[in-house]
Amino acid sequence: MTTLDLPGLPGLPVASVVEPRARFRDLVGSEWLKLWSLRSTGWSLLLGALAVVAFNVGTAWDHYRYWLQYDAASRADFVAHGMALWDAFTYNAALVLILSSAAMGVVAVVGEYGSGLIRTTFTAVPARGALMAAKVLVLTVVQVLFGAVVAGGSFWSTQAVLSARGIGLPITHPGALRIVVASALLAPVCAVVGMAVGALLRKSAVSIVGAFVLLLLLPAVLTERRHLSAVLAHATPLHAWQRLADAGPRAEQLFPWSAGGAWLVYALWALGGAVVTVLAVRRRDQ
Repeated sequence: MTTLDLPGLPGLPVASVVEPRARFRDLVGSEWLKLWSLRSTGWSLLLGALAVVAFNVGTAWDHYRYWLQYDAASRADFVAHGMALWDAFTYNAALVLILSSAAMGVVAVVGEYGSGLIRTTFTAVPARGALMAAKVLVLTVVQVLFGAVVAGGSFWSTQAVLSARGIGLPITHPGALRIVVASALLAPVCAVVGMAVGALLRKSAVSIVGAFVLLLLLPAVLTERRHLSAVLAHATPLHAWQRLADAGPRAEQLFPWSAGGAWLVYALWALGGAVVTVLAVRRRDQ
């Protein structure tokens, strides 16, 4: 309580009003509404999902169409080594998924800077770290669901196509579930990395190019023929996904690594991206 001195009414008590701090669940709810209020969110997810599934189904259809033209030895190897899993989630589909998810992560952060809404947001919520943490959590949940739908849909549709030739595999086949989970989690990992790049660069075009270089171009130029280059390659999400999605006969590798190491790469990139996103706004101007 405070007092207000007025003529004839000295010491009149006046209740002080203290603005309550926004609870974290309120921030999460706000960011959820903000994300889905953008028309581009739904379209980005829909078009990204269709493109990814199309790449995978197209590869499975190619094997279905030309199956009878393969020689007997090739067909036997295909079945014996479970190579139908290669169609469950292809390399080209992974590239599309990485670009789509990273771009959405960039836009989730940079979009507010471009429109100037970030000034209003930070004025309403001075706790910038909590605000960005809520943004990371919301986008991560959306991308986990997106990745699960895309990876699960790709597996079901590709194996359904191949089953018409009697060569489709169930989800219980060794390595099948790992491919689906690894492909699904690739989406949130790359989305969070995109958010980190956007929080650092704050320009849409520059941030998307930066995410492209970091997640796609850099892994493409790293070779596994040299030890240092192989170590750096293994530390990227794309190569980690390749290791986890490796089904069928494995080629001889100069510097082999474990699936556990690939899962660790996923975790470190996701954690690092979240930390950078939260800390990048704390000591910088709007």
